[in-house]
Amino acid sequence: MGFPNYAIKGKKNSLAVLDIGTNKVACFIAQPNAEGNIQIKGIGHHLAKGIRGGMITDSHEAESSIISAVHAAEQMAGEGNTVENVVVSISGSHLRSHNVSVELRVAGEGVSERDIADILREGCNSVQSKERSIIHCFAAGYEIDGARGIRDPRHMFGQRLAANLHLITADNVKIRNLAGCIGRCHLNVSEFIVGSHAAALGVLDADEMDLGVVLVNMGAGETSFSVFLGGMNIYSDVIPIGGQHVTSDIARGLSTSMAHAERLKVLHGSAIALSQDNQAMVEVPLLGEDEHSEEANLVPRAMLIGIIRPRLEEIFEILRERLEMSGMLSKAGRNVVLTGGACQLIGLRELVTRILNKQVRIAKPHLVNGLADSVSGPAFSATVGMLTYATNRPLEDTLFQAIRQPSALSSRTHKLMNWMRENF
Repeated sequence: MGFPNYAIKGKKNSLAVLDIGTNKVACFIAQPNAEGNIQIKGIGHHLAKGIRGGMITDSHEAESSIISAVHAAEQMAGEGNTVENVVVSISGSHLRSHNVSVELRVAGEGVSERDIADILREGCNSVQSKERSIIHCFAAGYEIDGARGIRDPRHMFGQRLAANLHLITADNVKIRNLAGCIGRCHLNVSEFIVGSHAAALGVLDADEMDLGVVLVNMGAGETSFSVFLGGMNIYSDVIPIGGQHVTSDIARGLSTSMAHAERLKVLHGSAIALSQDNQAMVEVPLLGEDEHSEEANLVPRAMLIGIIRPRLEEIFEILRERLEMSGMLSKAGRNVVLTGGACQLIGLRELVTRILNKQVRIAKPHLVNGLADSVSGPAFSATVGMLTYATNRPLEDTLFQAIRQPSALSSRTHKLMNWMRENF
């Protein structure tokens, strides 16, 4: 079990993760227990403001949301638990997925970790640019002298080592804005993790990752997804449409407030219409009126569903097109797993099954010691997955972190955050 940087001041075996979304900011503080398993010590979450689709839209409000979530986690963890370093989720349509193949001569000697690091370095160099930073470098599979299906080539002999790599990059400006905002909260960013990958680690079983699966993380501001095959992440993408867009459609279509629209979606919404929905009436408070106003409109539930369904169909039709264009539709196998706060609408599973023609399940995060019931739902899958990511690293991730070239995050951004901590 390896921690990238201690999270709590003075406590080496500690970890803090910060999941930043459009609707919420969540912070978990964890430490290993006597058996060596992760034990969550502190939980904090707060309504997100100043953040949309993984981008900072109002620095002051975003900082307030982050500070509130971290402070709540610190209080729950107990006196003396002051967070210094955090592993941070990153999302947004600026993320890009790259698949590259790299070959290396190994001169008949046993493959070493240095050889694997050289393979990763060559792959990173092929996509590195001044405008973008590499967030992840995954090995989708190795070959030795043409023999495929090798997961760990260490100590194997051959003349030629090849690897198929999946790299995820992010826009440097977006990273600097996010890291700068976190720095002004007196926190260090240990590293970033892509939200859909974290969610996958939080909910997927090993067999699903091995046989092929599409993990769909439905957030408020976006829908991100990752494809797993052979136990590895082989493709990731982001659709800039999420649950908040559905809420906005309801608010506009029924002339009500966003708060009332969200409540209507949760209480009466569905992705599938039934015959009785034409007779079932729903109260819709008028814009500017309170929930129990006598001026509320009565509309058929079928009308509400008629607003919700087209937006959900749009999301999954785009997802299907992205999978087809990338060549991942057939590689993804027969399984789709839905998670995230926006995946809980009635009938969504049936709708996605029809559009993607795959088996679909809706998933909560794996059980972790100290995980409260209030944060055990699909909305916290990525937060739980971040703990798994930070404590159970594959070899390639450890090597990648060691060989990363100076980037906007590791040089300019760290200088910026240090200056902010010294001057504010």
